[in-house]
Order: sequence, then C-alpha cells, then structure tokens
Amino acid sequence: MNLSVLLHRPVLTPARVRLAYGIAVVTDALQFVLGPLGWLAADQALDVAAAAATWVTLGFHPLLLPTFVLEFIPMADMLPTWTGCVAMVVALRKRQGVVPHEPPPGQVIDGHASKVE
Repeated sequence: MNLSVLLHRPVLTPARVRLAYGIAVVTDALQFVLGPLGWLAADQALDVAAAAATWVTLGFHPLLLPTFVLEFIPMADMLPTWTGCVAMVVALRKRQGVVPHEPPPGQVIDGHASKVE
C-alpha cells in the first residue's frame, strides 16, 4: 500500500467536521460510562474505532497518535481526549487555511473566463 494514500488529507467540509465531532463525543461519552465498569477490551476497541474513524474523516494528523496512546493510561480515558483532539486538529487546519468555505447555493461553474461576443 502506498504511504501517500494513508497520509491523504480529505477536504474538510462542515459535514466532515460535524461527523468527526460526533464520533469523538460519542466515543468519549461511552468511555466515561464504561470506564468505572472496567471493561478494558471494550474501551480499547472504542479507541481503535475512534482513531480509525477520525483518521478517515479528517485525514491523518500527528495529534491522533498521542491521543491514542493517552487512552491506554488508566483514568486518562475518563477525560474527553478524542473531543479535544478533534477540536485541535480542526482548529489547526482552519488556521492553515485548509478548510474551504462551502459554495453558495445554486449552480457552481468551474472554468476559465473567456470573451463572449
């Protein structure tokens, strides 16, 4: 498999950002509920699923790695680490100007201008 495929950054649309936040919030909420019960296997499975889904949704970002590792520390998974990670990745990408604005409703014509007679 080509490494560039794994490191590809998809265009971050508002829908992708909402989906990433949804994944993160649901994962953090489930980990908070399951944390005291000591279901380690379920907790780790949630982390793997959250990391993969966030990677697919937002593209790879180095902040995903420490977030994934932090989840293995006892009691750290009680913190909303996935939500914080998504917030940081989205904020950094917006600062870099990677998040495009949605086009206005209606037809979008993509082409070069030419002289019309």
